[in-house]
Amino acid sequence: MALSSRFLEREWLDDLPPEDPRAVRSRADLRRVNAIMGNARVIARELGGATRIADLGGGDGSLMRAVERKLKRELEVTIVDRIAGLEVFEYLAVPGRQLDAIVANLFLHHLTQADLRRLFALAAQRAPLFVACEPRRSRLALAGSRLMWFIGCNDVTRHDAVISVRAGFSGGELSAEWPKLESWTLSERAAPPFSHLFVARRNAVV
Repeated sequence: MALSSRFLEREWLDDLPPEDPRAVRSRADLRRVNAIMGNARVIARELGGATRIADLGGGDGSLMRAVERKLKRELEVTIVDRIAGLEVFEYLAVPGRQLDAIVANLFLHHLTQADLRRLFALAAQRAPLFVACEPRRSRLALAGSRLMWFIGCNDVTRHDAVISVRAGFSGGELSAEWPKLESWTLSERAAPPFSHLFVARRNAVV
């Protein structure tokens, strides 16, 4: 069951210096959380033959390494993240080589509706495939977020997990922000146990 409308709050990890021990620990926690949620498997299943990929908010690249292992092939990945020295909107706005796909994992829930529309408009010009795996805003996911202590997560991860679910998505909320273009097919659904999957795929030209 979905919770009420999205509620955005600043997450602690966003404000900690990258080298802060609590931030380092929290990023390690997130790698475990990703594994539990199965996000690499979900994303790999949607990528098909895509090779040139931009990973928005990809951090240390661990998710896409896991995706590579699932696909059993090498990918040409650009990590678009402040830690890597790349800002997402600046990257997408600069004309460049066309990508095969753009991936966002646990990133879009940080954005306001206006920023989502802006990001989607830019992404639709850069790649024929957009795959996002985000927190699902549901009572089940909220209950799971409150059990982070059970797998040994630190205070930062425990705090941010609840915030992330409240800022997450349900129903067709992401599809509603994608540009209204007939040349795209959109899919949006739950990806159990706790994720929400959004896929935008440009239709092949006949």
